[in-house]
Amino acid sequence: MNAPAPIGQTLLQLGLISADQLHIALREQHRSGDALGRQLVRLGFLSEATLRDALAQTLSRESIDLTHALPDPAALALVPQPIARRLRLIPLSFDAALPRLVVASAETDNLIALDQLRSLLPPGCAIETLLAGDSEIARAIDQLYGHELSIDGILHEIETGEPERLGSTSGEYAQPVVRLIDALLADAVRRDASDLHFEPEAGFLRIRYRIDGMLRQIRALHRACWPAMAVRLKVMAGLNIAETRAPQDGRISLHVSGRPVDFRVSTLPTLHGENIVLRILDRQKGLVRLDQLGLASAQLDLLQLMIARPEGLILVTGPTGSGKTTTLYSILGHLNAEGVNIMTLEDPVEYPMPLIRQTAVSEATRLDFANGVRAMLRQDPDVILVGEIRDSDTARMAFQAAMTGHQVFSTLHTSSAIGALPRLLDIGIQADILAGNIIGVVAQRLVRRLCPACRDPHPADDIEMRLLAVDGRAGRPVIHRPKGCPRCDFQGYLGRLAIMEVLRLDGDLDELVARRATAREIRQAALDKGFRPLAADGCRRVLEGETSLEELARVVDLTDRLSP
Repeated sequence: MNAPAPIGQTLLQLGLISADQLHIALREQHRSGDALGRQLVRLGFLSEATLRDALAQTLSRESIDLTHALPDPAALALVPQPIARRLRLIPLSFDAALPRLVVASAETDNLIALDQLRSLLPPGCAIETLLAGDSEIARAIDQLYGHELSIDGILHEIETGEPERLGSTSGEYAQPVVRLIDALLADAVRRDASDLHFEPEAGFLRIRYRIDGMLRQIRALHRACWPAMAVRLKVMAGLNIAETRAPQDGRISLHVSGRPVDFRVSTLPTLHGENIVLRILDRQKGLVRLDQLGLASAQLDLLQLMIARPEGLILVTGPTGSGKTTTLYSILGHLNAEGVNIMTLEDPVEYPMPLIRQTAVSEATRLDFANGVRAMLRQDPDVILVGEIRDSDTARMAFQAAMTGHQVFSTLHTSSAIGALPRLLDIGIQADILAGNIIGVVAQRLVRRLCPACRDPHPADDIEMRLLAVDGRAGRPVIHRPKGCPRCDFQGYLGRLAIMEVLRLDGDLDELVARRATAREIRQAALDKGFRPLAADGCRRVLEGETSLEELARVVDLTDRLSP
């Protein structure tokens, strides 16, 4: 393996410094004996952030901007402040299960410092290092150590202050609020929440997390806390803090537990103040391989057969929050290669992906879905993702792209895969255009996964046997109920999984669509060809012990199975 080039030569080749600046810095380095990079920053020839990123490129290391990082209090507790200052590092996250500690350091290859750090940690604890700037680390140590970082501790600090002055965003009263917001964001990510709600009421502020699809109240705070908290959130999201009577949208990008996480921020004026909701976009959890979606082998084979078709439209349907974007990104990740030009038009772009050209629709520039597709068709695409088909113009452009030799993916709000066909007819797409240009439709829902540590097995009773459509002659199957334990926070469920129905349109179904057959006729023809509806796929998951029948009935209509 070739040794990395000296940092001075790398900066020179990148055009970040001139030869004269390098010569001056080398002379100063010879006089002081300090590191070259530190000399360049001290002389003002480049910023510390630029040096950090250049060093990361030279050393093939991942860098981190500590001004947008939320360290874990458990990690900070492992490394006392004097040692963190002497070793010039800051702990970011600690995973006791592995165990593993993530730290930011200006010298990631300092083996002596890492050995001294290892002596403080539990036996066998791995250390992962991220590259950060010297002054960033010093500033983070000053800001983080000596302050309470837990939510309860910060609230106690605020409550013992003067509530009437919490609306101020300056001085000592702003600092606890800054730490409180940081702690809440980090806590929501650690608890795998998908959304974080700040809801002002007449006398208090309600804070709720959406975990596994269900809203759960986490805190109720004094109403005096909210003005300063709202200002802090709006500043982080780049919003206008003076505007409180109109909705606003923004975005926050942070490092939480050593990984990048984005928060999509939405504000809405309500009777008792601004309501703020943050959608948590964790890139690590948002990108899932196609074979990890949980499809049955027959469904996975069918979906891969649909993707292999070179042109046409594939739709993913389901209500908001049913995982449609995750499924589409999994398909794009499966297709993504250097020889394929994949372009997306989204509202907004949720997860950046390498190689893929991603564009966000914008009202300010009058770039809507229909106009965006027109523009993309002039960019020589092979695969196009249209975030959502909302109207006839977008639908017509999507079909025009499919008919001109492109593979097009999009979403549609319908309750089932077969329901997408009459919905497109209702939008204004002609039946003879639908036939032959739709490759297939995937409908999906998300159900909560039973906690493997406490799920309660029991033999299915008569009603459950009918709902599961199981023949009792083979005996009663064992299914599971939620129970609750510390691992799942006494909810009985831990995480979510997708149930899907995959409809592939072949020549026979195309013929039914062309002559405007009813949804019942199309459904029966699909069932004759082996189509598995959502309810059947959900029952498979119940019989496999992954979810409960009660949870399945919450998201899928099972009443038809009880009809005589």
